[in-house]
Amino acid sequence: MPDMPIALWVAFAAVFGLLVGSFLNVVILRTPARMQWDWRRQAREVLELPEVDDPKPPGIALESSHCPSCKHKLSARDNVPLFGWLFLRGRCRYCGTKISAQYPLVEALTGLASAVIVWHFGPTVSALAALLFTFMLIALSGIDARTQLLPDDLNYPLLWIGLALTLIPSWQPLPVSPTSAILGALIGYLSLWSVYWLFKLLTGKEGMGHGDFKLLAALGAWMGPASILPVVMLSSLIGAIVGGFLIVLRRHGRDIPIPFGPYIAAAGWVWFLVGDQLLAAYMRISGLT
Repeated sequence: MPDMPIALWVAFAAVFGLLVGSFLNVVILRTPARMQWDWRRQAREVLELPEVDDPKPPGIALESSHCPSCKHKLSARDNVPLFGWLFLRGRCRYCGTKISAQYPLVEALTGLASAVIVWHFGPTVSALAALLFTFMLIALSGIDARTQLLPDDLNYPLLWIGLALTLIPSWQPLPVSPTSAILGALIGYLSLWSVYWLFKLLTGKEGMGHGDFKLLAALGAWMGPASILPVVMLSSLIGAIVGGFLIVLRRHGRDIPIPFGPYIAAAGWVWFLVGDQLLAAYMRISGLT
């Protein structure tokens, strides 16, 4: 197995990514509903309100997949990643309701990103860490894009896993020391926290959610403090381009908040893979080297 050609490793990673992408769709769709159900339950307890008939939403891993419209349980062939949606032509087999394009997009993105990870790192421990990093960023991005929420249930594990991986120097899954990881998390959180409060003091409005602070802190734990400024600048650039494009196409109103989490995640993923190369290219172009 260790001598298997890299092309086969990449192909295996792509297929594995498609399967994980199917699960990530479940995470993206069900996590916000479960969060909101739990918030309502906690609010009733705090306010000492009587219990109401509020069924708990389906679980993440154990509940079978079903059509969101007719609730019919999906068969195995309907759940084939990417191709199931294509064969069904984007509609439920049982009620004909249109199925969101999110499903194949998340699956294809996860498969492609997984292939790129293994092609870049090879069949190594670093690739395994990078795959976990990628899967969690895709889940966070999908949830934020749909609901403008960045759940602590994903942000905190991403942070703690990054810190923990730096404590395994013999494996070297991350090229970051524990001290750098802690500083990265601290600076990542405080940088956006400071911007948030400065903007709120000047305008009286909230410019971003607290989940953005935690996501950048998690990225700092994985990549160290030197990554924070490039990630913030790159995410702002991506956000300006995509947001401007959506406004021009009238897909998004000027007064409607745009979730920033997907841009932070995309910038963090790019910097995680090719940050050194991007920095070297910038230094050459700017004449600093």
